[in-house]
Amino acid sequence: MADNSYWADSYVQKRCTAEDAIGRIRNGQRVFIGSSCGEPQHLVKTLSEAATRFTDLEIVRLMSLETAPLSLIADRTRGQRLNIRSFYMGSAKSKHLAEKARFLTPLNLSAVPRLFKSQRLPIHVALIQATPPDDFGWMSLGVSVDITLAAASSADLVIVQVNPEMPRVLGRSFIHVNDVHLVVEKQEPILTLPPGPESEAADTIARLIARLIEDGSTLQISPGTTSQATMMTLWDKNDLGIHTQFMTNEIMHLFARGVITNRRKGLNNGKMVASSAIGPPNLYEFINDNPAVEFYPSDYVNALDVIAGHNKMVSLSVAMAMDLTGQVAADALAFNNFSGVTGMLDFVRGAFQSEGGRSIIMLPATAVGGKKSRIVPMLGDTAVVVPRADVHYVATEFGVVNLFGKSLQERATAMISIAHPDFRDELLHQAKQMNLIGAERTLKGSLHGVYPLRLEETLEIDGETVTIRPAKPVDERRIQEHFYALDKNDIVSRFFHEKTSFVHDDVGEVSQVDYIKNLTILAVVGEFGFGKVVGIGEYLLDPSCNLAEVAFSVSGPWQGKGLGKRMMKKLFEGSLDNGIAGFTAYTAPENQGMIGLFNSLPANVSTTLEDGMVALSCRFDDLKR
Repeated sequence: MADNSYWADSYVQKRCTAEDAIGRIRNGQRVFIGSSCGEPQHLVKTLSEAATRFTDLEIVRLMSLETAPLSLIADRTRGQRLNIRSFYMGSAKSKHLAEKARFLTPLNLSAVPRLFKSQRLPIHVALIQATPPDDFGWMSLGVSVDITLAAASSADLVIVQVNPEMPRVLGRSFIHVNDVHLVVEKQEPILTLPPGPESEAADTIARLIARLIEDGSTLQISPGTTSQATMMTLWDKNDLGIHTQFMTNEIMHLFARGVITNRRKGLNNGKMVASSAIGPPNLYEFINDNPAVEFYPSDYVNALDVIAGHNKMVSLSVAMAMDLTGQVAADALAFNNFSGVTGMLDFVRGAFQSEGGRSIIMLPATAVGGKKSRIVPMLGDTAVVVPRADVHYVATEFGVVNLFGKSLQERATAMISIAHPDFRDELLHQAKQMNLIGAERTLKGSLHGVYPLRLEETLEIDGETVTIRPAKPVDERRIQEHFYALDKNDIVSRFFHEKTSFVHDDVGEVSQVDYIKNLTILAVVGEFGFGKVVGIGEYLLDPSCNLAEVAFSVSGPWQGKGLGKRMMKKLFEGSLDNGIAGFTAYTAPENQGMIGLFNSLPANVSTTLEDGMVALSCRFDDLKR
């Protein structure tokens, strides 16, 4: 029951030592510990030192780094002194986590406050940490609001460690002196975490996903993304907003650069909204009394309808492993603060429901120094954190695919195409064994090709965005649709004869390229992963002479808009990268478009007539003057 006395008098009466406060806990009670970097370290240390005095205490917390060895005490006493209940949605695959698997309670973060408030899981004691009270008796929970506020408002006994070093964070983050029972004053540094390790793979992934994030997007950024990669992805964007589980150092820097303005969020405009903060001391200084920052409980921040209510909500999450069907495993690492995994599914689902939103799963293609693939045939004994039906964009350093609406065969092909080349052969073999890919299917050169991101380009034509990019194995169906939609005369120009079917064996040559000996450049309009192919340019190398034959096709409505020249330029750039000596082509004399494309090259063009066809050739060591 709330205390109705004058708060300042009440505060004085409630002050006590940590030992006295912990002495109020009774055997068999359920004790909540404030989460993440907001853990009340002094109270927890005192509890661990007194653990032998208790029997059957249940410790409730988010899965987090332990500053006191509570799990170890639970192990040593076989649960007779302490038992642990950690809310955690991860896979618990690593040895460190697997040893504690019995302590884990799988639950989405958005649902934990309801568990407390409904008394389905009664909280007898809450150990929390807060700022000193303001002039009105309000104390801010600072860096950890998430599930802490719900636990404190539901507990029979609330013990607060008042720490002057806790930043005062605005929003729905306050608890009143009259609503706590015991106050322990103890100044100590707030828990901090160093930056996560940088990686070349993360930086490449950042470049790949940059074009998926539009100006005006609202972002959830997983703590597992490296700072350099985050900055690289977002530094040139405009008017981004933040609605995220964790406030991080990278978000602070992007705000300082003016990249984050929160003007176009749709909800809580002008405010960066989170439920926790993890980072170095200067991050805590930044959020202290900052009107641009508001913290809310997890049942608000992680609520699907709230996430979906934002404009262009983008969820950036880091996975541990994925299988060929799109199932996601994720686990805690020191630098993603464990509980980031627990809120992943909330944001994946909420972002997809947002108008213009998208969820992006990022994972380096390999682990153990490149010796193990993170893309596996099937997640067998590893718990699934994000079901396959909820997965949309997936990025590794070898490419980005969109699994939404794709069949299992299309998904398997897509996942193999972004796996490390060293593991694609075995993944394809396993996919056929599992009947995920037809036995007749091959991926040919694309099994070992590395997607050349440098050849991507986005342009605006007649008010529509066109992406010029290398083809991927997942483009096969769209390439088929392009050929089927071509005018009869355009088909003859491209294939030199009338053609009414474009089966897998034909189209596979175009989509399953190695990007070196054979390269296909597409012009695509529409949503990533669902776009329509409106132009195709390709070269195929003849190793005997080191010359590549080129061919083009452009959909009727897009002819005369410069797509052919753009694709020819990309083919030329790719051929120079790959040491190809020159181009050849055969076309009908009346096909002035193809002849014009050849003449657009910077090399001198030789033209001859062979059996009624025009033979075009040029060498790149014979450039125009």
